[in-house]
Amino acid sequence: MTMHEFLQYELLRYEKYALTVFDVIKIAAIFLVIQVIITVIGIVLARAVKRSDRIDKAKKYTIMKLVRYFLYTVGIVLSLQTLGVNISGLLVGSAALLVGIGLGLQNVFSDFVSGFVILFEGTVKVGDVIEVDGMPAKVMQIDIRTTKVIKRDGNYIIIPNSLITGQKLNNWSMVNKVTRFQINVGVAYGTDTTLVKEVLLDCAQRFTELVDDRHPRVDFVDFGDSALMFRLYFWAERSFEIEVNLSDLRLEIDRAFREKGISIPFPQRDLHVRTFPGSLQK
Repeated sequence: MTMHEFLQYELLRYEKYALTVFDVIKIAAIFLVIQVIITVIGIVLARAVKRSDRIDKAKKYTIMKLVRYFLYTVGIVLSLQTLGVNISGLLVGSAALLVGIGLGLQNVFSDFVSGFVILFEGTVKVGDVIEVDGMPAKVMQIDIRTTKVIKRDGNYIIIPNSLITGQKLNNWSMVNKVTRFQINVGVAYGTDTTLVKEVLLDCAQRFTELVDDRHPRVDFVDFGDSALMFRLYFWAERSFEIEVNLSDLRLEIDRAFREKGISIPFPQRDLHVRTFPGSLQK
């Protein structure tokens, strides 16, 4: 068998379409070139991330996703043309089938379109902290149909992209990352309120996550049923681990209160038992 005969050897035939060894080599070459292009673009973007502040890892991820989807689509079209498949005729002939599939998969197509919107707009990027059902979660991966996030408890959630674009979304990482937080605390009646304010401000000043140019503030907010109510305001970066940091600050406040002899009261109720004539057994 000559080289020409080997290349024209038919591996598969269906009606007028035939898959030859030469066709397989051309298709493999197409996807090999595509993979080389993707690798080169990845290297260029990696260098751009190191040299420029305008391109970060999240933007690199988005660009690579879009480039990969585009080039693979081109590769599939070229492969079909290599096999002699008429793309336009195929689309026209399957129009009715596509309409039927579209009606049955409206939500899926909506997720696909939303995926492209997310990748193009960049309003949600890998590494961003967003709120999912009121719970903060970090974006780990953005695909065309779904977005994968991880919650503080380590559980992964797969979110359809249409839910991200179709409803109000709180993105902690977008624009201003600094947020005002507050901690409420009550102290016993008769406590030196000036001392309470000083202790709370001191604890906040030693809080490692505190923003330097935003000073904390303490307000005496109310006379409670069992305590004098204070509220500590402070500014910090709203990171994924902020709840752990807030817990550490509360522990520091409790330690400082104990050291200064400041007690945190708890509600107490007096129970009066009354008896009535004839109610006791004789």
